[in-house]
Amino acid sequence: MKKNMLLNAEISHAIAKLGHTDMLVIADAGLPVPATTQRIDMALTAGVPTFLQVFKVITEEMQVEQAILAEEIVKQNPKLHDALLLQLEQLEQHQGNTITLQYISHESFKAQSANSRAVIRSGECSPYANIILCAGVTF
Repeated sequence: MKKNMLLNAEISHAIAKLGHTDMLVIADAGLPVPATTQRIDMALTAGVPTFLQVFKVITEEMQVEQAILAEEIVKQNPKLHDALLLQLEQLEQHQGNTITLQYISHESFKAQSANSRAVIRSGECSPYANIILCAGVTF
């Protein structure tokens, strides 16, 4: 049995397959997922699991060098945005590297997510609760 925090086999496999700069999306319950992109559905009901819960577990396993957010999150979901910035700051300290943060329009975000290796759908039901994580290297 796996010893670390992440027990979901599909997510564990998706992270293990990532190479440098490959993208992984953590999404709210409403983000459209292209038919050509792997969808890993964690949503059980509205709000379960939360976006931040999924983010925390994923980033325990994944080395992150860049994060991409929809610029709309700043005004439309400021509480989640602030909590996410704090989580990213803590992740930088834990990993020992700077994480580049980029904001793009939500339309561009949806287009960019089609290039990700997988989209992990949370049960989050708040606006623009989505992030693209770009894989870094541990050396």
